[in-house]
Amino acid sequence: MAGSTAGVSRGADGGEHGPGRSSGVGTTGLSGVAGREAASAVGALAVSGAAGSLRAGPPYRRIVLKLSGEVLAGKQGFGIDQAVVARIAGEVREVAASGVQVAVVVGGGNFWRGAPASQGGMDRATADYIGMLGTCINALAFQDVLESQGVETRVQTAIEMRAVAEPYIRRRAIRHLEKGRVVIFAAGTGNPFFSTDTAGALRAAEIDADVMLKATKETGIYDRDPRQDPAARLLLRITYDDFLRQHLGLMDAAAVALCMENRIPIIVFDLFVPGNIGRAARGEVGGTGVGEAAGGARDAGGGADAAPR
Repeated sequence: MAGSTAGVSRGADGGEHGPGRSSGVGTTGLSGVAGREAASAVGALAVSGAAGSLRAGPPYRRIVLKLSGEVLAGKQGFGIDQAVVARIAGEVREVAASGVQVAVVVGGGNFWRGAPASQGGMDRATADYIGMLGTCINALAFQDVLESQGVETRVQTAIEMRAVAEPYIRRRAIRHLEKGRVVIFAAGTGNPFFSTDTAGALRAAEIDADVMLKATKETGIYDRDPRQDPAARLLLRITYDDFLRQHLGLMDAAAVALCMENRIPIIVFDLFVPGNIGRAARGEVGGTGVGEAAGGARDAGGGADAAPR
């Protein structure tokens, strides 16, 4: 696959992206080939089984939805946009009501980013712990909105704060999911130097999730930065190996490697298209599928442009 450069660089937030990571960009502000290609990508990922046929009912039994802190800030860029959170919560509510077990991992980049702070002289571990606390703020805010919409939830944190949330206990988290509760994981992995993308991949492996859905402000992953190159191509499908070898962006490499080791497919999609969370949970959303090469045991996406698991 041609092109090995990634998109716009973004720093870490004590868990959001590792230092020196880069991201692709979505349709916002794009023109020319990249913008048209992104706009036509909806529906590119259809879920199929091992034999290539569509599965009946919800295509996924259990999902991990990774929300960056940035998306919770909406257009204001900092803090929490209540209208945006309410819309996201409404989509999560619909997915949970369909019978899919939903776990959510939240970032904290709308409040704090660890890497820039450490570059300014702060101890990196301290900066990352501050970022983890930012994810807890987001988790509690998201829980409040979900419960106001009638969704039973639990927040579990990797750093204990028993007055406001449960400590992360794997078996308890699975039991909550089996009871139909939405579980929100906060504080990343509980360790500095690890991104919340990596936390999402880790939790997905621990709870035996069928897929990791990475909801972003971007359409998906591009083969190069479309803001600098109008011929940049939206990648509808890419293998774990190609993602890592080409140093593509929008996800932490450690997270992709962990998903590869545990054969967990990833779908990267634009959260700001209404209904996309539900479409992603059904395997119907356009974006980028990251998975195994063709011929894997199970497909996380159907057709030539899907990401097999």
